[in-house]
Amino acid sequence: MLFHQDKIIDLSIFNEQFACNLNACKGACCWEGDYGAPLEKEEIQTLERIYPTIRDILSEPGRQAIDKRGVSYYVEKEKEHATTLLKNGACAFLVHEDGISVCGIEKAHKAGLCDFRKPISCHLYPIRVSTMVNGFKKLEYDRWDICSAACEKGKAEQIPVYVFAQEAIIRKFGSEFYKDLEQIAAFYEENEPD
Repeated sequence: MLFHQDKIIDLSIFNEQFACNLNACKGACCWEGDYGAPLEKEEIQTLERIYPTIRDILSEPGRQAIDKRGVSYYVEKEKEHATTLLKNGACAFLVHEDGISVCGIEKAHKAGLCDFRKPISCHLYPIRVSTMVNGFKKLEYDRWDICSAACEKGKAEQIPVYVFAQEAIIRKFGSEFYKDLEQIAAFYEENEPD
């Protein structure tokens, strides 16, 4: 771990590799797990705002779940809000496209229907961000067995986790912070023991 600004950074985001392989996993992260995608407060308001616009893109079960329970629910164990789930545990915003589960929000964004790409927790994955008691943000690499094909692809293509998540890191923390990560990675690479 290293400290930079108000952030604690897990060094594995520099020395582990990752690149999504949807052809292998079929978008399993949209239906696996214990709860929905973690949401920031303003993201709940954004989802409520755009839902009427993106509603028709979603599956019928997804629409029914959101119409009945709203776009999110509170996860007591995690002390945060997450996207609404279907009874089978899948995200209510999940849609199927050519046999692969994809984010309906992102599909709507790509179609120009909304200005919101998807929850930042999904965009940053496999980096998870948590807030420490002292207010510091902690960036960690989240290892999940359903992403084994992504780890293999990342190793084959030599894509470090932080590089894979570049666009999302810039979206969340800004381009200057990403440049800092590049400098940190270069320092560790140059000073790596033989």
